[in-house]
Amino acid sequence: MSSVTRPLHKVLVSHPSVPKAALDLLQQRGCETIVCESVPPSRAEIIRKVPGVDAIFWAHYQPLNGEILDAAGKQLKAVSTMSSGLDYADIAEFKRRQVPLGHTPGIVKNSVADLAVGLMISAGRHFHAGRKEIENSLWRTEQIIWLMGQEVRGSVVGFLGFGGVGQAIAKRLQGWDAAKFIYHTRTQRENPYGAVHVSFAELLRESDFLVVACPLTPETREKFNADAFKAMKPNCVFVNVGRGGIVDQPALVNALKTGEIAAAGLDVMTPEPLPANDPLLQLPNCVVIPHLGTQTMQTTIEMSLTAANNILNALEGKPMICPAY
Repeated sequence: MSSVTRPLHKVLVSHPSVPKAALDLLQQRGCETIVCESVPPSRAEIIRKVPGVDAIFWAHYQPLNGEILDAAGKQLKAVSTMSSGLDYADIAEFKRRQVPLGHTPGIVKNSVADLAVGLMISAGRHFHAGRKEIENSLWRTEQIIWLMGQEVRGSVVGFLGFGGVGQAIAKRLQGWDAAKFIYHTRTQRENPYGAVHVSFAELLRESDFLVVACPLTPETREKFNADAFKAMKPNCVFVNVGRGGIVDQPALVNALKTGEIAAAGLDVMTPEPLPANDPLLQLPNCVVIPHLGTQTMQTTIEMSLTAANNILNALEGKPMICPAY
């Protein structure tokens, strides 16, 4: 009579659309995957299914906090998110309980950088405003000065945050003949792109394109407020691929309406999802897309595999590939 091999570990997966490659990897390494089926994820379902698991594969943006850790139980050995940012996770609580927490920061840089360049061009060259002109039968073939945009050529491209995403954007802009790259971070970063570390005030004052590519932290929350927009060039194109909370959104709306800055391209905003009647969506000089930065299958699969390997390493007593702390 053949014996049945019992799974070594139980792993709760918080979303049913986690790529099969990650689930297969966990199962091949002896894990039983307990998949939550609700979309959007139901906290009640998660709390019902999580007691007694050894690990949690957290694949959405609901708060990841003491409530979830309490529901799981003291046997919990590992949690990994399938995201780069962790503004929804109570990292201090994980540290206090000494529960390993992983995330997937390095993988997202390429898909986010592609999208950031797209937002620079679509906002800087008035794609949205141009489409609205067509829809309203206002295509002005007789005008010379009409929907005049900002080129990358000869421009100062500035970054708030110059880690993996920021440098991947700078890499993609090599050969676009930008005048220079500048960035503001807490510390200088060696880089092969000739980017110069500057103060935040200089970043605002000098940038023709200003790209937000940093995480949301207490230090960066609403860093781009009314005073910041007033300090920027009137031709500046503002791009945010970081987090919506880094921007005082009413101040951005006002800056776009009054011409304090020329245009904006946003992949992130507050709240998400953005209501259909939000003032941002009424502005012809603002390109808004629904947080598509990592929305490619290649990147999503890579993120899921990294999250799975974070969990497997922790269950085996090894350091996570990408620990959050």
